[in-house]
Amino acid sequence: MSRNTERGATGPSADGSVESAADVIRSGGMVAFPTDTFYGLGVDPFNAAAVRRLFAGKGRPANSPVPLLIAGPEDLGMIAASVPTGATALASAFWPGALTLVLTAVEELPAVVSAGAGTVGVRVPDHDIPRAIARAVGGPITGTSANLSGERSLKTATGVKDAFGDALGFVVEGVCGAHDAPSTVVDFSVDPPLVRRHGAISLEMIQRVWTNVLG
Repeated sequence: MSRNTERGATGPSADGSVESAADVIRSGGMVAFPTDTFYGLGVDPFNAAAVRRLFAGKGRPANSPVPLLIAGPEDLGMIAASVPTGATALASAFWPGALTLVLTAVEELPAVVSAGAGTVGVRVPDHDIPRAIARAVGGPITGTSANLSGERSLKTATGVKDAFGDALGFVVEGVCGAHDAPSTVVDFSVDPPLVRRHGAISLEMIQRVWTNVLG
């Protein structure tokens, strides 16, 4: 086993895996970690070169935006120019959890993250490890699923290592959540807000909190 795929922790702990992952991200590298849905790939979203390497590693089209993960809603101001009332309500109801909010991005966020759309998809995952990594980094990290473009999402460290190999600077080993569906994506950059992807949280659940979301 190479150094870049050393065994990590099953949760934030004193073994240093979270700090090691954060160090790799801060230095421009890519890490993999378990989330509440599937394994995710993390880089610094403010490092455009790192995001491009992420695209290349996944074979992801350049016109596909990259979702971000944050440690808590208090970090939204780092990436979102504004947070509508409805988005705040849904975040309060479903975060941490499988809900991605699409918001207008701050100007400092590289265009490659939003595929030039000027928006950003963000969520707080219901899993200790990615939240701890984002907290250690001191800001958002990418949270795109750890799979080659067009192939199934992966839920094990072994599968991720086999798929990405030396492209990864570190793999945090752990158990993903029970969700077999991806996060639900609600776009608040448009009015009325619109569900862009149906996932783990149903439209009915969304509309109970904010009635004018369209599906």
